[in-house]
Amino acid sequence: MEFAELREAIEKTGVVDSHAHNIIPLDSSPAFINSLSEATGDALSFAPHSLSFKRNLRLIAQLYGTESSLDAVEQYRRLSGLQAISSKCFKAAGISAILIDDGLKLDNKHDIQWHKKFVPFVGRILRIESLAEDILNGEMPDGSTWTLDAFTETFLRSLKSYPFITFFANDIVGLKSIAAYRSGLEINPYVTREDAGIGLSEVLQCGKPIRITNKSLVDHIFTHGLEVAQQFDLPMQIHTGFGDKDLDLRLSNPLHLRTLLEDKRFSSCCIVLLHASYPYSKEASYLASVYPQVYLDFGLAIPRLSVHGMISSVKELLELAPLKKVMFSTDAYATPESYYLGVKHAREVVFSVLRDSCIDHDLSITEAIEASKDIFARNAIQLYKINLGRELLDLKASESPSCMSGTNITEHGVSLVRILWVDTSGQHRCRVVPKKRFDNVVKKNGVGLTFACMALSSAVDGPADETNLTGTGEIRLMPDPSTRREIPWKKQEEMVLADMHLRPGEAWEYCPREALRRVSKVLKDEFNLAMNAGFENEFYLLKKLERDGKEEWVPIDSKPYCSSSGFDAISTLFQEFVAALNTLNVTVEQLHAEAGKGQYEMALGHTACTYAADNLIFTRETVRAIANKHGLLATFVPKYDLDDIGSGSHVHLSLWQNGKNVFLASDESSQHGMSKVGEEFMAGVLDHLPSILAIIAPLPNSYDRIQPNTWSGAYQCWGKENREAPIRTACPPGIPNGFVSNFEIKSFDGCANPHLGLVAIIAAGIDGLRRHLCLPQPIEENPATLEGKLPRLPLSLSESLEALQKDSVLKELIGEKLFVAITGVRKAEIEYYSNNKEAYKQLIHRY
Repeated sequence: MEFAELREAIEKTGVVDSHAHNIIPLDSSPAFINSLSEATGDALSFAPHSLSFKRNLRLIAQLYGTESSLDAVEQYRRLSGLQAISSKCFKAAGISAILIDDGLKLDNKHDIQWHKKFVPFVGRILRIESLAEDILNGEMPDGSTWTLDAFTETFLRSLKSYPFITFFANDIVGLKSIAAYRSGLEINPYVTREDAGIGLSEVLQCGKPIRITNKSLVDHIFTHGLEVAQQFDLPMQIHTGFGDKDLDLRLSNPLHLRTLLEDKRFSSCCIVLLHASYPYSKEASYLASVYPQVYLDFGLAIPRLSVHGMISSVKELLELAPLKKVMFSTDAYATPESYYLGVKHAREVVFSVLRDSCIDHDLSITEAIEASKDIFARNAIQLYKINLGRELLDLKASESPSCMSGTNITEHGVSLVRILWVDTSGQHRCRVVPKKRFDNVVKKNGVGLTFACMALSSAVDGPADETNLTGTGEIRLMPDPSTRREIPWKKQEEMVLADMHLRPGEAWEYCPREALRRVSKVLKDEFNLAMNAGFENEFYLLKKLERDGKEEWVPIDSKPYCSSSGFDAISTLFQEFVAALNTLNVTVEQLHAEAGKGQYEMALGHTACTYAADNLIFTRETVRAIANKHGLLATFVPKYDLDDIGSGSHVHLSLWQNGKNVFLASDESSQHGMSKVGEEFMAGVLDHLPSILAIIAPLPNSYDRIQPNTWSGAYQCWGKENREAPIRTACPPGIPNGFVSNFEIKSFDGCANPHLGLVAIIAAGIDGLRRHLCLPQPIEENPATLEGKLPRLPLSLSESLEALQKDSVLKELIGEKLFVAITGVRKAEIEYYSNNKEAYKQLIHRY
């Protein structure tokens, strides 16, 4: 075999150094010798006798044209000056881009801007522990001692502002954690607020300068950092494997990260294992092969190891890891020579490894060349979204990493991106921008939208009175990159859900998605609980007829409940629904024909409530769009036909703690098969249900559905497997008899904003937990037979709105401004549809 072509390709590739540190002035500390070894103190005296030190010193001497001695090289450096040797090293290395972690404490280090003199692109990697320590080294505004809440709020606010305030200067391209150095990689993503608070107190007691080593606090910081990384579509670099002597090598094995990697909350956040995880390179390779979000970086192992060690380490990484997931870096710091050495050795090592792969017939020469370009540049350019211009490398859009933006996007001529939001009235709306503009501008700066967007009713596309929102003022629709999806039924388009910001990085108080995060945080902080949700979607499929010259939409069939022939007639359509939802990462658990003419139901899997609300939006979009493609109209209107069965969006809810369902009773001593927290939470929801209805049943039409004897729940009660009760506890297959895993709210319908509906439910549950409310006895029979003995739920939107306006608890937890907007829009709905049920006909085109 001839390998000249492979060698030429490797030598000519402009490399992307994915992880490095600042250069320092020549007269600063640490000294030049430190850049050739990880040793410090007395151990440094032995460094010149190591294989890597001798080899690296010889290579630098050859570059500078001096004799191979430390004194000669240092003299050349002093005489030439930092500017000259930096230019020489970077030019010889052939570096196109550097990503700098400037959290490493170095004496008089040059800022990131200084490094731009030598390479086309310099990005910034933000070290989260350094940010946290900088905050704690400062003072609280009022001079008091830091509390966990104050620190966390400041940390998150600072972290979220960085991608925007640095947009035109030092672009943040990723975050980094050195948890391995502080407490190890066995990170607990469910660390309690109490434990983190104790950890903060212990750290503060040690005095300043702050060094965070308490495991609970480290885990708390890491988990919040990962949430932000996912929100802003930033990779998270993690130090793994060897390093300075203050690191416990046993705790830096990346296998300790398994609990974190299994956590579905963070499954769309790309995680980069640094330093080849040496000596755990095989373990790192395994993780990258089985977890789609795991990537590898072999900096530090090259050039610190011997030649044999460097080659064997990279070979171990490639034993299992996909070639699209392995990246190069130097881990250079302090001196330009460390950059040069990292690149030079990496080119030799990668050539040797890929050559051997060709000899072993694992790769062809062509495949090896492509692999070298991926490893040295393409993978990093794609993952960190570096804009170097396609003239640098022949990049193909289809080579985008699978977890980028938290999606499985494979670009093939995508031209448009839809930016979706759901307004206060529950209507889906979107702005559409060309993909190029989305990537270059909108992704970081959003699109402008009037304040009035959250004051629109289903009746009129204009701001409702009494919402305090008008056409004056503008927000930014900020795409949430973790929700970016290719549209299965429109292959040339993508869609993404949006948050609402006053300006990039500052959430608007009217944003439904932010409101759900906010109230979920209260539940987490006060009770260490998280709510899961799963929705059932009932909808009608209608076909268009022409009668007497007029267009009319009628049901596609009149088959009975759970009819096999009814489902068979439209099974092809439902196969499309399920396939599209699978592509969108939405789990479908069950399908069947419902009792109405042309009515069907599709039940979704349960997940964290924020994801469940997002999934419901994607599901409604999917059903309506694919039905439309087939000439049908799908509608989620609660009472499409006043003479037929209504449609709901029943929601199943459970409470989770540290990955375990704690709604379920722990033993058989529970009267109702629920835990104490489960009973108190559900009692709060039952107590506030009349108020909640104004949010989860948002139209006058909703109350034509909520009637006795229709399985929609017309009375304020609960029951065990009682489908006439508005709240029903459930014991699904797989749960021991007598135990309850979740409860269902049947009043939720398909016109509700899912995020706002879940906000109201969680707020009510929090009140139940705070007041330790008790449940009344369950109703075992049809509540309609107990007329006069049970309170009737509101008969109209007017009645439920009146209850909501009196509910100070929901007002506080929802937020006063958003609360006012909701009530204002509901008043507009009431006014428009009052004595005008004929106007209901327009709703099928809105919901």
